[in-house]
Amino acid sequence: MSEPPGAAVSLAEAPPADTPSHTLIAQRVVPLRRPGRWIATALVLVLVAQFTHGLATNPFYQWDRFGYWFLRPTLLDGLLVTLEVTALSAVFGLLGGILLALARLSKSPVLRAVSWTYIWALRSIPLIVVLIFLYNFSALYRTLSIGVPFGPAFFSFDESRLATDMAVAVIGLSLNEAAYAAEVVRGGILSVDQGQHEAASALGLPKGYQFRRIVLPQALRSITPNYVNQLIGLVKATSLVFYVSLLDLFGAAQTMGSTYPGDIVPLLLVVTVWYLILTSLVSVAQFYVERHYARGATRTLPPTPLQKLRSSIRDLRERARREAAV
Repeated sequence: MSEPPGAAVSLAEAPPADTPSHTLIAQRVVPLRRPGRWIATALVLVLVAQFTHGLATNPFYQWDRFGYWFLRPTLLDGLLVTLEVTALSAVFGLLGGILLALARLSKSPVLRAVSWTYIWALRSIPLIVVLIFLYNFSALYRTLSIGVPFGPAFFSFDESRLATDMAVAVIGLSLNEAAYAAEVVRGGILSVDQGQHEAASALGLPKGYQFRRIVLPQALRSITPNYVNQLIGLVKATSLVFYVSLLDLFGAAQTMGSTYPGDIVPLLLVVTVWYLILTSLVSVAQFYVERHYARGATRTLPPTPLQKLRSSIRDLRERARREAAV
């Protein structure tokens, strides 16, 4: 009598030692059938095939115009502006976030209050409002000066000359990014075991050295995945700098769309693909950074995509070899 799926042969029914090997193979455990999984897989494949077919055959997408615009110099110049704004804002935002996080963890009530107020305000105000406010900042303060408070000024300069479109975009994005990065960094610092702080203090290490060499390297394992999410959001947030007259990738596509209204959809597809490429590169960098900081925290490092591919090919070969032997 055949065994039901998933059933195993008991010790009482174990075959004698002289039983042929093909009989033992016939009595191996039969895996459970999972029809729900196969039905769900087939349904997803059908939906993916329909979506792909629609993308390929719908003339509304105008893939020939997509190929024409994809590497046009105007859009590539906008892409360079997007990369420049993202890089500068990410660096300044992270530095500001570290300072704000340290201020929130400080024993000074003034520093804690100022840091909390800044984070609360910048996370509450929409980014587009911050950018437009900075863009019109010269209407409120025509000149800026450095000197004694309520006294004479040592240096003064015209704010409108310094506040270029690039400067407004970078400052606005950096101020906004610092508020979110501060909470990410603070959470990473708090994730470090308190015993690490106590051990470093017992050794008499300076506070700055403790933070750089003991606390921060351990906190980065928690900070990296969260901050990369912020970085991906920053890449997409650069599309708002178009409203302060800076022609980034999205701004260049908008300008070309107003000149060639029949190519709006292909231009939007070009922008979409470039943003997908940029965020994918950030995700790849995230994987390797996380893998780097996982050393010493896990017994085995997570395999790279190439290692996963080699392992899958090796498993397929082993399975095929076993099936051929049967």
